[in-house]
Amino acid sequence: MNKPLLYKLLGIAFLSMLLMIPLIMVEEQIMTRSSYQEQVKGEISQSAAGEQTLVGPVLAIRYRIKIPPVRVRDEKTGKLLTTHPAKQQTHILKRPADQLNITGKASVERRYRGIYQARLYHMDMKLDGSFTVPADLGLPPQSEGELIDAHAVLLLGITDLRGMNNDPEVQINAQAMHFQTPKDETFNSILAGNRLEMDLGPVSPGQARTFNFAFPMNLTGTERFSITPTASSNNIKLTSNWPDPSFQGRFLPQERNIDAQGFEANWAVSGLARNFERALQANGGVGFNPEALSINFLDTVNIYLHSERAVKYGSLFIVLTFAAFFLVEILRRQPIHVMQYLLVGLALTIFFLLLIALSEHLAFLYAYLIASFACIGLIIFYLSGALGGIRPAMAFGAGFVGLYGVLYGILQSEDNALLMGSLLLFVVLAAIMAGTRHLDWYHLSSSKNA
Repeated sequence: MNKPLLYKLLGIAFLSMLLMIPLIMVEEQIMTRSSYQEQVKGEISQSAAGEQTLVGPVLAIRYRIKIPPVRVRDEKTGKLLTTHPAKQQTHILKRPADQLNITGKASVERRYRGIYQARLYHMDMKLDGSFTVPADLGLPPQSEGELIDAHAVLLLGITDLRGMNNDPEVQINAQAMHFQTPKDETFNSILAGNRLEMDLGPVSPGQARTFNFAFPMNLTGTERFSITPTASSNNIKLTSNWPDPSFQGRFLPQERNIDAQGFEANWAVSGLARNFERALQANGGVGFNPEALSINFLDTVNIYLHSERAVKYGSLFIVLTFAAFFLVEILRRQPIHVMQYLLVGLALTIFFLLLIALSEHLAFLYAYLIASFACIGLIIFYLSGALGGIRPAMAFGAGFVGLYGVLYGILQSEDNALLMGSLLLFVVLAAIMAGTRHLDWYHLSSSKNA
């Protein structure tokens, strides 16, 4: 290969690497804006309420056992001696509900801070079910002591109590009662995190007892709502006006219907399918507990994620464009200056900056169309002069339209991104091979030397 051609190839390679710098700067800008978005989500959740997980209701029973004194006979004197005096011990027993039914409807709204936003939901629910306390609390015969008394308390776990929009009137066996915030740490070992408590009064140890409960609940949260199925039989039905839910956790809905007006989902979870102890700790850790069933009210078009994925294809755009320019030089014997390569490459990088800037104010599709056609129009206008006519410029413009169209398809179909990208590279390589299959590269070098 002659030296001018080699120098041209080296110059094109250097420009391709040089243009990676503005692409990296654009990607850093996208990451910065994305971090602002996450910061705004945190601020809105601090002002309203964060992600919510509902745990329970669960029945806690505090009971006392009287342990008789321990007497042994002295081997020397034959007298009975008391080695341990009589004493009382307090224990806490936890019981799941026999049946838990939850119906709820969530309305979702967007809260804005400037151009950034977060999604808040308002969940209007009704809960009902029952607890059964068997005789002697279902404990095995107390060989070590006598069951003296027992006291029942209803527990309900809620991640962020600021999201409670009502003081629900709870019907316990047709008697109206209300929840209270915990007064001490007695039941911390039973239900982790924030909770509400309701004193149900004493329970006669020798008799079986049933508690039927029903109450409404209005709960506000940010973006994710979770329920831990703590009962022996859980039936949950949730509806919403949000058309793009993401169902997560160990328990997916048995039935669901999603359309443009919203969704409806039904769960039926048996106590045999869940881990009761881990479910009670769902509010004790950080982040999502997998023992819960969860709905994430997704934003279908994450502009920062889409823009970041688009930038990753920026280097491919530049390489393909420069390859097309180089082929024009070879096939048409029309030289293109390195500065012309650089200006067109900069126009390609400006597209990604325009995309992120416009998408913060417009729908992503409109932002993509405006940014792509603005850059394509600029390149066509420039190439019509650089290539000496509108026809070659329009040919390049048509290629850019196809390239941006393929990129949009890749961004919208993440599952098929690899397939579409591979097909694009295959088609481009096939076009280059087809266009140069009769080219005599040796003759090209010698003609350049002549």
